[in-house]
Amino acid sequence: MGTRRLAREIGLQLLYEMEMKQAEPRSILSLFWKKDPKNDYDQEILDDTKEYATELVEGVYRNIKEIDHVIEKHAHHWKLARMAVVDRNILRLGAYELLYQHAVPVSVVLDEAVEISKKFGTAESSAFVNGILDHVAKEVRK
Repeated sequence: MGTRRLAREIGLQLLYEMEMKQAEPRSILSLFWKKDPKNDYDQEILDDTKEYATELVEGVYRNIKEIDHVIEKHAHHWKLARMAVVDRNILRLGAYELLYQHAVPVSVVLDEAVEISKKFGTAESSAFVNGILDHVAKEVRK
């Protein structure tokens, strides 16, 4: 698994925990990144992963209102509150990258979100996430 994929998966887990605990990134990140003796990642991979996962989580948190607005605008007949927590946070990560990480190609954002939704979501999650992020991408990456 690549560094960025791992960072996105960790970012999803961190956003999920933040939402469940109604916590800010700082408290969740500090607990998550404490050195774990079971950690078997290469230190270079871990450093890059930590940096990008932290950037994703803090970026989503800083821009949550705009991100949620853009998602709801393209999630026809769906309110964020009705979405599964996992799907909602995968959408937030993808929308953040589309809106603020212009160096990441649209195809990469969509592919990564779909693959992560297959791993962490339900059977319907990947199509749901792909449909919404595709609409977002067409608006914000013209």
